[in-house]
Amino acid sequence: MIHLKEKSVVIEMNVTIKDIAAAAGVSYSTVSKALNDSPLVKPDTKNKIVKLAKELGYRPNFAAQRLVSKQTKTIGLVWPSIDRVALSMLVSKINEKISHTTYSILLSINDVKSALEMFQRFQVDGLIVFEEDDASSQEIGGTHLPVVSYGTSTESYPVITPGYKESMELAVNYLNKMGHRQIALIGDFTHDNRQMQKREGFRAAMEKAGLKVTPDQLIHTNGLHWYDGYSAAVQLLDFPERPTALIGSSYEISSGVVRAVREKNLSIPKDLSVISYDHIPQMANLEVPLTSVGIPIDTLAKAIVDTVIVLIEKGETDTVEFQPAPEIMERASCSYPRYSIPE
Repeated sequence: MIHLKEKSVVIEMNVTIKDIAAAAGVSYSTVSKALNDSPLVKPDTKNKIVKLAKELGYRPNFAAQRLVSKQTKTIGLVWPSIDRVALSMLVSKINEKISHTTYSILLSINDVKSALEMFQRFQVDGLIVFEEDDASSQEIGGTHLPVVSYGTSTESYPVITPGYKESMELAVNYLNKMGHRQIALIGDFTHDNRQMQKREGFRAAMEKAGLKVTPDQLIHTNGLHWYDGYSAAVQLLDFPERPTALIGSSYEISSGVVRAVREKNLSIPKDLSVISYDHIPQMANLEVPLTSVGIPIDTLAKAIVDTVIVLIEKGETDTVEFQPAPEIMERASCSYPRYSIPE
């Protein structure tokens, strides 16, 4: 704002692109290009213009911009689950990636239907949706906006998939090569669709590796919180023949496992090797730094943001379904079982 004082009255005037052009000694179009991060403007000139815009208190007129470009330069993100560390980290990374573009992000933690209705009223240019279930998939399919989904659906809109099956196979093979044959998976297999897909991926990976899966190797937590993982692990550790290795199906569940093992005066990885799904940096900050498996959070965020922007600006993408390759981050929680001799 420009403030003019006259007879103790403060008159506020909106700073325009023309004001910035006059102050910078450049053309109106040069300022417009610079503020939209155009490569046609020299870096020094662009930095000078951006600095002047901030000093003068310039605020973009989104309504005017939309009349000219037919865009609001905003992307809506539908995020119904706010209590999961990995998803929170992913949202932060998405926001970070978008901050380096000409777009801004609007976040909704409402259910998918309500969020979509709100974003359509706001006339966002595109949507990022974290799918929860089949019902949310149907809601997404009914919108006319460009949509990129983070989930497992294969509808007519682009989907970035988390790679549950591939991650489980990677984890099982990693432990198997260390000599582990009794491998268990711990997670909530009764309420959460994503957890159940990890269970099916684990079963398939064990079968492919020639390893048997007994009911005792599928540990139900009946919840997704830290205490659910802790309670289930306490029971697991009382089994007469407990597994030599355990795969935790999420950060929260695995952190509960770590606490249960420590309270039993057992050692990770000496008494039990533990690897966790969710490839996030927080795994390194647990009581025992956990080896983790999954698609790196930074890779996922980049894939989501790049895809939605291409969809907005070009109207289509090369692929409907995209899955970056999962990776293992080795830390201090896995070793050869006592009876095993390294190959």
